[in-house]
Amino acid sequence: MNNTHPRVLLAKIGLDGHDRGVKVLARSFRDAGIEVIYTGLWQTCEATMHAALQEDVDVVGVSLLSAAHLTVMPEMLRLRRELDIEHIPVVLGGIVPESDHASLRDMGVAAVFNPGSPLDKIIEKMRELANGQPSPRLDDIRAGYAKKNPRSLSKLITLVGRGEGLSGWTPPSGKAKVIGITGAPGVGKSSFIGRLGKLLRAKAKKVAVVAIDPSSPITGGALLGDRLRMMTGSPDADFFIRSLSSGDVQGGLAPHCREVVAVLNGYGFDYILVETVGAGQADIAIRTIADRTILLLMPDSGDAIQFSKAGIMEIASCFVLNKCDLAGADAAQAQILTAVDDDRPLWKVSTVRDEGIDAVADWVTST
Repeated sequence: MNNTHPRVLLAKIGLDGHDRGVKVLARSFRDAGIEVIYTGLWQTCEATMHAALQEDVDVVGVSLLSAAHLTVMPEMLRLRRELDIEHIPVVLGGIVPESDHASLRDMGVAAVFNPGSPLDKIIEKMRELANGQPSPRLDDIRAGYAKKNPRSLSKLITLVGRGEGLSGWTPPSGKAKVIGITGAPGVGKSSFIGRLGKLLRAKAKKVAVVAIDPSSPITGGALLGDRLRMMTGSPDADFFIRSLSSGDVQGGLAPHCREVVAVLNGYGFDYILVETVGAGQADIAIRTIADRTILLLMPDSGDAIQFSKAGIMEIASCFVLNKCDLAGADAAQAQILTAVDDDRPLWKVSTVRDEGIDAVADWVTST
């Protein structure tokens, strides 16, 4: 079940006040050809292990500077057992007295790294642990998927995302609406999806998110950071998030993205939100898999001429002018309306203020 590029989840648990060190690790892992899912500051043990399950990672890395390791790590390992993902090794990095290393290893922590541990040794250990992952049988994965087992769903996404054969099996047909969400880098797609997903869940809709981030063209590694803007402290089994790296696919999607969406559809989600890589004018591949496409824009992202150019503006089913708490929102709205000149809706939204997104959610669920 191993990819050429191991998948590692890095998490800061509890009240640690900064994440400079773990961000250095994340970038170094990416540069070493590893796919890194970073979940951000102040995560709970529960949210972290649910993320590990959904992302089907090879290793979970916990960063602690608060001397809470003898409290946090037993809870992480308990949740790992409860979620039936004991095959995923958990490692710890932080300020941990040498006298506690043995007891941590005895309880099941795969490795402990203190500040000053050589980076190459950490990367080597991550690769070693990833390479030791078991390979579950396809028949078992399919059986679990049919029973709506989330671990099996995650494993099946991994298989199809790697292009591995499924012995002629295809997922059942589903009824999900696939909503593409695209826009330039930095326009706020992930934060918007997090808010939109919560509103759809409030309408009792089951929601899956496919979040795509760029791969390094040099090492093939990736820093998959979209998830951190969507996670909450309380996991929701019907809000499933999966991060994918773009690989060498052009146009804003990831390898085998259509097949991944089909697996999620067959599982029974009502809405599948596909977030593209930060897109340019010609990145229009999302139109091949989405029923409707939301294009996010922001103030000062162009003028009437830019908005009139062919490409990504043409494939949009609607427009969201995000970050409308910034100056220039009214002028940008006028420029877009002038350039588009049709009946496609345009909403002004601020995810920071949590304003305007209800109307988008109503539009998404209207048909």
